[in-house]
Amino acid sequence: MNLIVHGNHINVTPALRDYVAGKLTRVERHFDQVIDATVHLTVQKMHQRAEITLRMRGNQVHVEAVDEDMYAAIDALVDKLDRQVLRHKDRVKEHPAEALKHQQALQQSQ
Repeated sequence: MNLIVHGNHINVTPALRDYVAGKLTRVERHFDQVIDATVHLTVQKMHQRAEITLRMRGNQVHVEAVDEDMYAAIDALVDKLDRQVLRHKDRVKEHPAEALKHQQALQQSQ
């Protein structure tokens, strides 16, 4: 998975980058078809905002979280992201797509 971390009004330190990468391993454990992730960390007056756009095969998930502490915002972000990825994984498993040649064979036999 490619990980890109941007900072707006904040310097993205290696410790912060490693913290985000460590938290995203939980998401990779649940769903391994992640292509890339783009994380935006923003500091406003009294709020720390963390946003992520996660691209995976066939879908794109965007999550954001706001807190007074950047690490708490990242934790909340990963919790939300984990729930959405699990939901996406269940949807993919529940609706398997039949190959087109098999669909035509089924229609002809009926």
